[in-house]
Amino acid sequence: MLTSAVTEWTPHTTAAPLSSAPAEDVDGALVRSAGRGDTTAFEALYRRHSSRVHGTILRLVGGHAGRAEDLTQEAFVRCWQALPGYRFESAFTTWLHRLAVNTALMELRARKSRPQASEDEDAFDQLGTPDSAGHGTALTMDLERAVATLPPRARAVLVLHDVEGWKHEEIAAELGMAVGSSKAQLHRARGLLRTRLGGSHDA
Repeated sequence: MLTSAVTEWTPHTTAAPLSSAPAEDVDGALVRSAGRGDTTAFEALYRRHSSRVHGTILRLVGGHAGRAEDLTQEAFVRCWQALPGYRFESAFTTWLHRLAVNTALMELRARKSRPQASEDEDAFDQLGTPDSAGHGTALTMDLERAVATLPPRARAVLVLHDVEGWKHEEIAAELGMAVGSSKAQLHRARGLLRTRLGGSHDA
Protein backbone atom coordinates (compact mmCIF):
# COMPACT_ATOMS: atom_id res chain seq x y z
CA MET A 1 0.00 0.00 0.00
CA LEU A 2 1.37 3.42 -0.92
CA THR A 3 0.91 4.85 2.58
CA SER A 4 3.18 2.16 3.97
CA ALA A 5 5.68 2.70 1.18
CA VAL A 6 5.88 6.41 1.92
CA THR A 7 6.44 5.74 5.61
CA GLU A 8 9.05 3.04 5.10
CA TRP A 9 11.16 4.64 2.37
CA THR A 10 14.86 4.80 3.23
CA PRO A 11 17.58 6.64 1.32
CA HIS A 12 19.33 4.19 -0.98
CA THR A 13 19.04 5.14 -4.64
CA THR A 14 19.11 8.57 -6.22
CA ALA A 15 19.46 9.14 -9.93
CA ALA A 16 23.15 10.07 -10.18
CA PRO A 17 22.94 11.68 -13.65
CA LEU A 18 20.51 14.26 -12.21
CA SER A 19 22.58 15.16 -9.16
CA SER A 20 24.51 18.01 -10.78
CA ALA A 21 21.57 19.50 -12.67
CA PRO A 22 19.67 22.63 -11.51
CA ALA A 23 17.01 21.88 -8.91
CA GLU A 24 14.15 22.74 -11.26
CA ASP A 25 15.50 20.37 -13.93
CA VAL A 26 15.97 17.58 -11.39
CA ASP A 27 12.42 18.01 -10.11
CA GLY A 28 11.05 18.13 -13.65
CA ALA A 29 12.72 14.88 -14.66
CA LEU A 30 11.68 13.14 -11.46
CA VAL A 31 8.10 14.40 -11.70
CA ARG A 32 7.76 13.14 -15.27
CA SER A 33 9.05 9.70 -14.28
CA ALA A 34 6.94 9.56 -11.12
CA GLY A 35 3.88 10.63 -13.09
CA ARG A 36 4.37 7.53 -15.23
CA GLY A 37 4.38 5.34 -12.11
CA ASP A 38 8.11 5.25 -11.28
CA THR A 39 8.18 4.82 -7.50
CA THR A 40 11.97 5.25 -7.33
CA ALA A 41 11.62 8.72 -8.85
CA PHE A 42 8.85 9.54 -6.40
CA GLU A 43 11.05 8.34 -3.54
CA ALA A 44 13.68 10.82 -4.67
CA LEU A 45 11.08 13.61 -4.71
CA TYR A 46 10.05 12.62 -1.21
CA ARG A 47 13.63 12.85 0.04
CA ARG A 48 14.15 16.21 -1.65
CA HIS A 49 11.00 17.91 -0.34
CA SER A 50 9.64 16.08 2.72
CA SER A 51 11.62 18.13 5.23
CA ARG A 52 10.20 21.48 4.12
CA VAL A 53 6.70 20.07 3.69
CA HIS A 54 6.86 18.65 7.21
CA GLY A 55 8.12 21.98 8.59
CA THR A 56 5.26 23.90 7.00
CA ILE A 57 2.64 21.47 8.25
CA LEU A 58 4.22 21.39 11.71
CA ARG A 59 3.78 25.16 11.97
CA LEU A 60 0.19 24.99 10.77
CA VAL A 61 -0.79 22.38 13.37
CA GLY A 62 0.91 24.25 16.20
CA GLY A 63 3.93 22.02 16.72
CA HIS A 64 2.00 18.77 17.23
CA ALA A 65 4.64 16.34 15.94
CA GLY A 66 2.40 13.30 15.57
CA ARG A 67 -0.25 15.17 13.60
CA ALA A 68 2.41 16.79 11.42
CA GLU A 69 4.01 13.44 10.60
CA ASP A 70 0.67 11.87 9.69
CA LEU A 71 -0.34 14.84 7.54
CA THR A 72 3.05 14.87 5.79
CA GLN A 73 2.56 11.24 4.81
CA GLU A 74 -0.99 11.99 3.69
CA ALA A 75 0.21 14.95 1.62
CA PHE A 76 2.72 12.79 -0.25
CA VAL A 77 0.14 10.09 -0.84
CA ARG A 78 -2.10 12.76 -2.38
CA CYS A 79 0.86 14.05 -4.36
CA TRP A 80 1.46 10.58 -5.82
CA GLN A 81 -2.20 10.27 -6.74
CA ALA A 82 -2.30 13.73 -8.36
CA LEU A 83 1.02 13.62 -10.24
CA PRO A 84 -0.41 12.19 -13.48
CA GLY A 85 -2.52 15.34 -13.75
CA TYR A 86 0.30 17.78 -12.97
CA ARG A 87 0.72 20.11 -15.98
CA PHE A 88 3.87 22.09 -15.05
CA GLU A 89 1.87 25.35 -15.01
CA SER A 90 3.73 26.32 -11.83
CA ALA A 91 6.95 25.15 -10.18
CA PHE A 92 6.65 21.69 -8.68
CA THR A 93 7.64 23.05 -5.26
CA THR A 94 4.82 25.62 -5.44
CA TRP A 95 2.31 22.96 -6.47
CA LEU A 96 3.50 20.49 -3.81
CA HIS A 97 3.42 22.97 -0.97
CA ARG A 98 -0.02 24.22 -1.96
CA LEU A 99 -1.20 20.60 -1.86
CA ALA A 100 0.47 20.05 1.53
CA VAL A 101 -1.00 23.22 3.01
CA ASN A 102 -4.47 22.26 1.79
CA THR A 103 -4.04 18.83 3.38
CA ALA A 104 -3.26 20.47 6.72
CA LEU A 105 -6.06 23.03 6.39
CA MET A 106 -8.61 20.30 5.72
CA GLU A 107 -7.54 18.62 8.95
CA LEU A 108 -7.74 21.90 10.85
CA ARG A 109 -11.25 22.56 9.52
CA ALA A 110 -12.31 19.04 10.50
CA ARG A 111 -10.96 19.50 14.02
CA LYS A 112 -12.73 22.84 14.33
CA SER A 113 -16.05 21.09 13.77
CA ARG A 114 -15.40 18.76 16.73
CA PRO A 115 -15.86 19.67 20.41
CA GLN A 116 -12.18 19.29 21.23
CA ALA A 117 -11.32 21.97 18.68
CA SER A 118 -11.06 24.47 21.52
CA GLU A 119 -8.07 22.64 22.99
CA ASP A 120 -5.60 24.72 20.99
CA GLU A 121 -7.17 27.92 22.31
CA ASP A 122 -6.99 26.61 25.87
CA ALA A 123 -3.37 25.62 25.42
CA PHE A 124 -2.58 29.11 24.16
CA ASP A 125 -4.12 30.69 27.25
CA GLN A 126 -2.07 28.44 29.54
CA LEU A 127 1.30 28.91 27.85
CA GLY A 128 3.48 31.77 29.00
CA THR A 129 2.00 31.97 32.50
CA PRO A 130 4.33 31.94 35.52
CA ASP A 131 5.51 28.50 36.56
CA SER A 132 6.21 27.29 40.11
CA ALA A 133 9.56 29.12 40.12
CA GLY A 134 7.90 32.38 39.13
CA HIS A 135 9.38 32.44 35.64
CA GLY A 136 7.27 32.69 32.50
CA THR A 137 7.29 29.75 30.13
CA ALA A 138 7.91 32.32 27.39
CA LEU A 139 11.42 32.90 28.74
CA THR A 140 12.70 29.84 26.88
CA MET A 141 10.42 30.18 23.88
CA ASP A 142 11.98 30.60 20.44
CA LEU A 143 10.11 31.83 17.39
CA GLU A 144 8.87 28.39 16.31
CA ARG A 145 7.47 27.66 19.75
CA ALA A 146 5.93 31.11 19.91
CA VAL A 147 4.16 30.51 16.61
CA ALA A 148 2.89 27.19 17.97
CA THR A 149 1.14 29.01 20.84
CA LEU A 150 -0.94 31.19 18.53
CA PRO A 151 -4.69 30.51 18.26
CA PRO A 152 -5.28 28.15 15.30
CA ARG A 153 -6.75 30.61 12.79
CA ALA A 154 -4.28 33.38 13.59
CA ARG A 155 -1.46 30.85 13.34
CA ALA A 156 -2.70 29.57 9.97
CA VAL A 157 -2.97 33.08 8.52
CA LEU A 158 0.52 33.99 9.78
CA VAL A 159 2.13 30.86 8.34
CA LEU A 160 0.33 31.14 5.02
CA HIS A 161 1.00 34.86 4.58
CA ASP A 162 4.45 35.37 6.11
CA VAL A 163 6.02 31.95 5.48
CA GLU A 164 4.29 30.57 2.39
CA GLY A 165 3.70 33.92 0.68
CA TRP A 166 -0.04 33.56 0.11
CA LYS A 167 -2.19 36.62 -0.58
CA HIS A 168 -5.03 37.52 1.76
CA GLU A 169 -7.57 36.70 -0.96
CA GLU A 170 -6.16 33.16 -1.23
CA ILE A 171 -6.06 32.70 2.53
CA ALA A 172 -9.62 33.96 2.92
CA ALA A 173 -10.86 31.52 0.27
CA GLU A 174 -9.09 28.54 1.83
CA LEU A 175 -10.04 29.33 5.43
CA GLY A 176 -13.59 30.41 4.69
CA MET A 177 -13.28 33.94 6.03
CA ALA A 178 -13.50 37.47 4.70
CA VAL A 179 -10.37 39.16 3.39
CA GLY A 180 -10.68 41.71 6.18
CA SER A 181 -10.77 38.90 8.73
CA SER A 182 -7.59 37.42 7.27
CA LYS A 183 -5.85 40.79 7.63
CA ALA A 184 -7.15 41.16 11.17
CA GLN A 185 -5.94 37.68 12.12
CA LEU A 186 -2.49 38.46 10.72
CA HIS A 187 -2.35 41.67 12.72
CA ARG A 188 -3.43 39.75 15.82
CA ALA A 189 -0.84 37.01 15.26
CA ARG A 190 2.00 39.48 14.77
CA GLY A 191 0.97 41.40 17.88
CA LEU A 192 0.87 38.24 19.99
CA LEU A 193 4.29 37.21 18.70
CA ARG A 194 5.78 40.60 19.51
CA THR A 195 4.34 40.41 23.02
CA ARG A 196 5.67 36.92 23.67
CA LEU A 197 9.06 37.35 22.09
CA GLY A 198 9.45 40.81 23.60
CA GLY A 199 8.59 39.45 27.03
CA SER A 200 11.24 36.75 26.74
CA HIS A 201 13.88 39.27 25.64
CA ASP A 202 13.10 41.72 28.45
CA ALA A 203 13.57 39.16 31.22
